Amino acid sequence: MSAASSPPARQTYRHGDLRRALLEAGIALARAGGPAAVTLREATRRVGVAPNAAYRHFANQQDLLLGVRAHALSGVARAMEAALATLPPGLLPADHARASVRAVGTGYLRYAKAEPGLFRTAFALSDKLIQATPEWPTAGDSGRNPHELLCDALDLLVQAGAMPAARRPGAEVLAWSAVHGLAMLVIDGPLATPVGPHYEMFGQRLLTMVEQGL
Repeated sequence: MSAASSPPARQTYRHGDLRRALLEAGIALARAGGPAAVTLREATRRVGVAPNAAYRHFANQQDLLLGVRAHALSGVARAMEAALATLPPGLLPADHARASVRAVGTGYLRYAKAEPGLFRTAFALSDKLIQATPEWPTAGDSGRNPHELLCDALDLLVQAGAMPAARRPGAEVLAWSAVHGLAMLVIDGPLATPVGPHYEMFGQRLLTMVEQGL
């Protein structure tokens, strides 16, 4: 066979590099098309290796999706942390607690709008709500995942006397459901057109409703 007709040389990966490359390909697929787009076959095609090569690093498609999902959840957590980092110093405890609740919600909504494909992927697996594994951490830089960051903010409300302790159990479910619902209705549902251009404003109004209703 002549050099001109020889197949292109396949890239060779050292141990561990292929796993990272496949994960990065999966992240790119999720960013563009959500969780349904994350397949081992397409990831290996993008990386340039035979499909069977992926099974040395990922047991199946769901294993790759778990890795991509963990990356997405970490992104949500970092967006929430970034919003928390903007809180002004010196607030009174109750004001700081309320501002913290608004900040975690704001970061969550902003990530959903900025990364809709990854946001969908972050919450794609109903059997594992937000749990991490040693292999796939879901936390941000603080070591807290999105659920924990929300719970921390709600706990501050109780500590500051801004919410009765009796109303704390389950408050994260109510707050999370409301904020997540708006995000999904805008990025995937009927509110894309009427709310999309005013997403930030409606998001802040929703967070006011959540904060005052807890």
